[in-house]
Amino acid sequence: MTGPTVVAMGDSLTQGYGLMESDGFVPQLREWLAAQGVDEVRVVNAGVSGDTTAGGLARVEWTLTPDVDAMIVALGGNDLLRGIDPANTRANIDGILAQAQAADVRVLLVGMQAPGNYGPDFKRDFDAIWPNMAEKYDTLLVDSFFVGLGDDPDPSQMRDMFQADGIHPNAEGVAQIVQGLGPHVLELLELVQD
Repeated sequence: MTGPTVVAMGDSLTQGYGLMESDGFVPQLREWLAAQGVDEVRVVNAGVSGDTTAGGLARVEWTLTPDVDAMIVALGGNDLLRGIDPANTRANIDGILAQAQAADVRVLLVGMQAPGNYGPDFKRDFDAIWPNMAEKYDTLLVDSFFVGLGDDPDPSQMRDMFQADGIHPNAEGVAQIVQGLGPHVLELLELVQD
């Protein structure tokens, strides 16, 4: 295959937790891209269930092999669930993006917003990570992994798109997510080809 290689680095949402392999994010993204006429792209699933930004930073160097042209970074949800200091999350995302830049790999950064239950300071500091880092490293930015599920910021309101745990999307939810993220991935691929 002569097309570009895109690595999808993330946690259980990227990895496809609780789904048949073909229903996961990366296989559905591959199918969506092929339906758009982009079938010479290789999308590698580098999602690790339970991974934090620290885990992503620990493995980014060996993930960015010489054949990788672009990377989707969708990490931070497990940092949030564990209440990790946003300063640590910021430093890890900074490190991941610095290594991508050093390897001349274009990035689509997938952001997220903290719920209010950690307090206003935590929410302010956490929410600012993604736009700040996207600006610093001139990466593409999507506000949320769940962009394709509509404007409702509370995924729990969309139970029919999620597995029983209310956190991980089901196959239909992943299809909607891919519909939302897909155009941004196309934009990423255009950057690689420029």
